[in-house]
Amino acid sequence: MNIIDILKAWPLYVLPHHFISRLVFRLTRVQCPRLVPDAIRLFSKVFKVNLEEAVNPDPASYTTFNQFFTRPLKPELRPWAMAETALASPVDGRVSQLGKIEQGRIFQAKGHDYTVLELLGGDEARAAAFAGGQFATIYLSPRDYHRIHMPLAGTLTEQVYVPGRLFSVAGHTVRTVPRLFARNERVVAMFDTAFGKMAMVLVGAINVAAIETVWDGLVTPPQGWAVKRQVFADVQLAKGDEMGRFNMGSTVILLLENPHVAWAQGVSADAPVQLGQALADLQA
Repeated sequence: MNIIDILKAWPLYVLPHHFISRLVFRLTRVQCPRLVPDAIRLFSKVFKVNLEEAVNPDPASYTTFNQFFTRPLKPELRPWAMAETALASPVDGRVSQLGKIEQGRIFQAKGHDYTVLELLGGDEARAAAFAGGQFATIYLSPRDYHRIHMPLAGTLTEQVYVPGRLFSVAGHTVRTVPRLFARNERVVAMFDTAFGKMAMVLVGAINVAAIETVWDGLVTPPQGWAVKRQVFADVQLAKGDEMGRFNMGSTVILLLENPHVAWAQGVSADAPVQLGQALADLQA
């Protein structure tokens, strides 16, 4: 932690996170053929978005900014690690941290960690499965593809909405704000897989005006005020299937019950990753 990180992060404590994010939600859904393409071109230039990777590379093909932000990619550009034991990256992004869950705690940054229990909504039985498992935290920047896919085939067992703040999840806040990921609003998707239980935690952040899952549609907004658990019958997804999406940049945290995880060479903190890339090899 340094003074620059602190100065950049402290205003976030007093900002009206949800109000700002709901305003962004409305603005990104405005239909304006004269302004939307120009906004997309400017955004793409500032954040270095590669429009040629999109199925529709023409900014004029999008009626709202949100359509562009959740744009599909040309599938041939993201080949999948389809070996049975391969854990594939669920997103384009950058690894924040990964490794073993130690005594029920997840490493956030130097001097900061948080518990699996609080991350998953406070249910001890839900958290217990991951006590000796592994985790990977992947940050999505504004330039990245914002659909989220399955790193393994799995059967959905429950979805849990956990209310919270909407701190930025950029590097300076991750290094500065204690228990950041356990404080932000999030959606937890729990799966049974051939390699044990898996949790995919979709963490909201300021300007992340919506989190969706394919089985439930728009989960947030509106903002909730209590933990909400839901069960959906017969949701089975193959590796590579889309399972949800963000608006703007945010973070996905993968939790694995299986302790036998051999992380792939080059997959480490601060390493860029692409959708479908092999993150690790698993053993049943």
